[in-house]
Amino acid sequence: MSKEITFDEIVAQIRTIIPRSEILLEEVPAPSKLAPHAFALTADVLEDAATARFVLLHDPAGQEGWLGKFRCVTFVRAAVDEEMATDPMVSNIGWTWLIEALAKHDCAYIEPSGTVTRVSSTSFGSLDEREDDSELEVRASWTPADGNNIPSHILAWLDLLAHTAGLEPVAEGIAQLPRSTSSAK
Repeated sequence: MSKEITFDEIVAQIRTIIPRSEILLEEVPAPSKLAPHAFALTADVLEDAATARFVLLHDPAGQEGWLGKFRCVTFVRAAVDEEMATDPMVSNIGWTWLIEALAKHDCAYIEPSGTVTRVSSTSFGSLDEREDDSELEVRASWTPADGNNIPSHILAWLDLLAHTAGLEPVAEGIAQLPRSTSSAK
């Protein structure tokens, strides 16, 4: 059994993650009252296709509701076409994207929970000239099985964001050049 790494070591590992070129990843202030330790990131797909937030919570003593010492909390929102927004299966599909992303990155976890919401808006009156719009939101949280694989959970979240935004998958073995402005500081 391997030694559990410290929260600071986990954060240092997270800061080395380079997202795909269409995603701008930034470190933001984390909530301070949910756990003794917290770290937060936002990610935006260029040209406002999607936005996301990831918060890593850590309580060395554990929390009963988490059934562990860590909790990943995510939010992903993306514009979708009206046809997709009205598809009754899209909520199930959105949740499946999350579970598949976690599996792809070998993320062991327990206690997943969340919601997938479809929003469709039509404007009236002085806003009548706006186009109708639709969005899909995935809000989720889960407890990583241990702290030694947290960066993989971040990679899964970034995959969920890319998928929700409709980005084409990056072919296996193909490396993208990083954007010079992308960073997790």
